[in-house]
Amino acid sequence: MTADVTHDRAACKRVDEGITRVFQLLGKRWSGPIVAVLVEQPAHFADLRRAIPGISERMLSDRLAELGAAGLVLREVDEGPPLRVSYRLTEAGAALEPALRELASWAKAHLPDAPPCPGAERERAAGSLG
Repeated sequence: MTADVTHDRAACKRVDEGITRVFQLLGKRWSGPIVAVLVEQPAHFADLRRAIPGISERMLSDRLAELGAAGLVLREVDEGPPLRVSYRLTEAGAALEPALRELASWAKAHLPDAPPCPGAERERAAGSLG
């Protein structure tokens, strides 16, 4: 049985195509934090893993590959010894910085406080001891 639904054209307005594409990529868990870390500076795989608590090696590898395929992240092999792989943003990836900063400001103003990062708590406690 088919439902007969009537509504005006405004109800069918589509979401902006660009917004849809951005969130299909950056809306995936961990993609935003990876880009945010790389906005600051290029990083080796292990450094990215340490900077993003809770991400598995496999997930980090998968997200870096997706961001690379999208043209946002560049993978570079540092000739050793030891042989190391580093990641940096491409020009397109670096162009996300203003948008990320705006989103961070918006989150601070409009989203409820999140529980503190355990690493940040340890750093503050260590700083207050010395």
